[in-house]
Amino acid sequence: MKNTIDRRRFLKTTGALSAGISLAGLGVPRPAAAESTKGSPNAKKLGWRLGCAAYCFRRYTLFEAIDLNASLGLEWIESFTWQKLSKEKPDVVTNETMSPADRQDLRKKLADSGVKMASCYFRTLQEESAARKTMEWAKDLGIEALVGEPPYEAYDMLEKLCDEYEINLAVHNHPQSPTSKYWDPNTILKLSEGRSKRIGICADTGHWARSGIKPVDALKKLEGRLITFHIKDITKYGDRGAQCAPLGAGEGDVKEVLAEVKRQGLKEPIFAIEHEHDTPALMDELTECVAYFDKVAAGLVA
Repeated sequence: MKNTIDRRRFLKTTGALSAGISLAGLGVPRPAAAESTKGSPNAKKLGWRLGCAAYCFRRYTLFEAIDLNASLGLEWIESFTWQKLSKEKPDVVTNETMSPADRQDLRKKLADSGVKMASCYFRTLQEESAARKTMEWAKDLGIEALVGEPPYEAYDMLEKLCDEYEINLAVHNHPQSPTSKYWDPNTILKLSEGRSKRIGICADTGHWARSGIKPVDALKKLEGRLITFHIKDITKYGDRGAQCAPLGAGEGDVKEVLAEVKRQGLKEPIFAIEHEHDTPALMDELTECVAYFDKVAAGLVA
């Protein structure tokens, strides 16, 4: 037997152990499934990056969300810019206002947990001076994509900054409503026409289904602009108030969505499971989500 262990495996193992301890400390029930920490090896075989949106854990700090994400065997997480950083620093929020020391604390937490933060959801990027600060912060932390719903008039400015900082803008869709600017995929299709390839889509497949739009139809329409995904399932297609269901248990066509992503041949796409159903059974339901994703991915592995 070898008496050495590589650093990546060590971090993953110790990260899972510490996450297990943290689950108890957070008062979060451990997932019932014995395979809860295996993650999705078949997603890796496809070159796909799978994690949770930290919004799943919005009752917790980002540090706690990282632990919960790691306990599922996942190596990626999408943060959001109004989540508190940690219990130890309740006044620090995960955005461009973080000090250099707080940023280093976050880097260490991610590294120690074996988790990477490739994307982040922001609330607004309207003014260039503020947007530049957000871009600088994202670049400093190694974030590849900023996810959000910017005002239409900001695209010229954001395109310039995305190219300058080499960060992607992944425009997100909420369900159809009087205030939802991007529920119709045709909107971002027109706004991105002729622009940098760094301007693209965060495809929220469940929100399309809530709006009565078949997710696969939207994905086909937006081929070439897909950057990240909020992958979710819902209890009833066409119902804007439909609750989230574990992946594969609802009417969100998750299997067909993943098959379409495979067909398009995206390189290292980022999938954030966004299970919005905040319930005492959250970790069990997320475990189901990961297991289903891996099962479908297994069928797509060449």
